[in-house]
Amino acid sequence: MYEQAMGERFARLDPAVQAFHRLTGRHELHGWVRTQAPQSLAARLLALCLGTPLRASEGPIRFALHAQPQREVWTRHFPAQTMRSSLRLQDGQIIESLGAARLSFGLEADGNRLVMRLRKLRFLGMACPAWLEPRIVAEERGEGDRLHFHIEAAVPWVGVVASYSGHLQLPTVRQDTSVPKEGES
Repeated sequence: MYEQAMGERFARLDPAVQAFHRLTGRHELHGWVRTQAPQSLAARLLALCLGTPLRASEGPIRFALHAQPQREVWTRHFPAQTMRSSLRLQDGQIIESLGAARLSFGLEADGNRLVMRLRKLRFLGMACPAWLEPRIVAEERGEGDRLHFHIEAAVPWVGVVASYSGHLQLPTVRQDTSVPKEGES
């Protein structure tokens, strides 16, 4: 989906970012994550509606991916909570369904990093007015066979609703370089 949405710009991304977004089928990835707690009561209530982390924590993350050509389901098992979202491609944008919210993201390559820019937000089916739109940082970068991520969403007058960062260990592709024995093909 991401490659289709980005076109030629996808090739500018770090190989680890490309590898992650080319995964198909079911995968379970592991890594490390740090989450921050929402900053206010209103932010905690919004986090509850979205299913984003409610407590600060640090520790292992288990990431379950179910990637199909037109839809992906991401289940993030944080140390203190599980968060699930589904993503689909529509009109060149990634639409993420996260609890009561539908977020539309444009994808950009900033150097070799992937940056997701919020284009539109619907909450409980209603369009979010521009003056209330959250400031969202959603970035991925690669380092060897690791995908590093940083996500933060802050709403005006409410504060940070969701914030987490860390990395996932990507599956390595092992190539068989052995010479076949006589009679093997």
